[in-house]
Amino acid sequence: MKICVIGTGYVGLVTGTCFAEMGNDVICIDNDLSKLEKLSNGIIPIYEPGLEDLIKNNTKEGRLKFSADIDNAVKESLICFIAVGTPELEDGSADLSNVFNVAENIGKSMNDYKIIVNKSTVPVGTAEKIKEIIKNNTEQDFDIVSNPEFLKQGAAIEDFLRPDRVVLGTDSKNAEKIMLDLYSPFVRNQHPIITMDIKSAEMVKYASNCFLATKISFANEIANLCESIGADMNNVRRGMCSDSRIGTQFLYPGLGFGGSCFPKDLKALMKTAKENNTGFSIINAAYNVNLQQRENFIKKITNHFGTNLNGIKLAIWGLSFKPKTNDMREAPSITIINKLLELGATIIAYDPKATDNAKEIWNDKISYAENSYEALKDADALLLITEWNEFRNPDFIKIKKLLKTPIIFDGRNQYNKEILSKYSLKLIN
Repeated sequence: MKICVIGTGYVGLVTGTCFAEMGNDVICIDNDLSKLEKLSNGIIPIYEPGLEDLIKNNTKEGRLKFSADIDNAVKESLICFIAVGTPELEDGSADLSNVFNVAENIGKSMNDYKIIVNKSTVPVGTAEKIKEIIKNNTEQDFDIVSNPEFLKQGAAIEDFLRPDRVVLGTDSKNAEKIMLDLYSPFVRNQHPIITMDIKSAEMVKYASNCFLATKISFANEIANLCESIGADMNNVRRGMCSDSRIGTQFLYPGLGFGGSCFPKDLKALMKTAKENNTGFSIINAAYNVNLQQRENFIKKITNHFGTNLNGIKLAIWGLSFKPKTNDMREAPSITIINKLLELGATIIAYDPKATDNAKEIWNDKISYAENSYEALKDADALLLITEWNEFRNPDFIKIKKLLKTPIIFDGRNQYNKEILSKYSLKLIN
């Protein structure tokens, strides 16, 4: 099929590339000419395992192209995906200006029947506004589809190529048939393509993300209580997760969630609930617990060193909001490092992929190590912030030798206190 994907951010880039991988002709549109040139040359602005090879292969084969010419892309395509950012406004609502600008441009460029698919995360009712904008700018026939994305950063290629489910919201049987054909190669694993009305599809993404965020905050609340009463959260979690009704995912305690989705989506859903005079106390609590987890971690550090951290050097492992991505948006490391700097600490940090993005945040306010062990030299403690695989089973003898004082603050509940004690390392988690 002929497809254009407007927006080459995280969602748009993965979406366009994976459709091209299945043999479709895809044009990815962006207004950043420098970014487009890099993409055309195989230089990828984000880190996502497997994405670079797919882009290079499909570009070479001619199935994937990058352009700033939205008019031509719309005219050449049957399906137009909107995949632009919907950043958070000050009141917590989603900024839809990019979505609406794209809708207007699509309407002005249409030369025949099109299917306009919204991939951006938007509040319920946005499709109706998109439809009205396009209708005001064209006399051509078109259909609107809501197709929310469920991509986990660090596993996005696998999620797209072999999805748990595909959600399609539309009121058109013709658009539904074409979209089912488009997605059929991705669900050979017999996982479902779920069709529904547009408003329900728009709601699915928010409901899913907010539920998963709530599971994380619940795990952290239970972990805090376990710490207070002397129970072992790892044992509690194992006992809980063996219940098939509960499951194993998103019940790991730690520093909470970050990234571009969970925090933004919680606030957007809270704003929608408020506008519709509906209480949403569970989501409010989940959001507040998440912020408190970072404060709790900082408190553990100040309980040990005091609130005056002048002269204290802290080594940090992990800066991105989660492993297998270089994304720093809403990362717990930002809150934690900013507070530690405010208290006078000296920070040296290492992250396998996020260092360049971190430098845009702190510049030279902190130091950056070339590898994990370099960060430890003469540090007063190690702080584990992001649980990259390479931090899971490090050389504890080497850690003990490099640290000035043998203390690890484990923000991800990754290490075992008894094992670390054998290496004369003190664990605080």
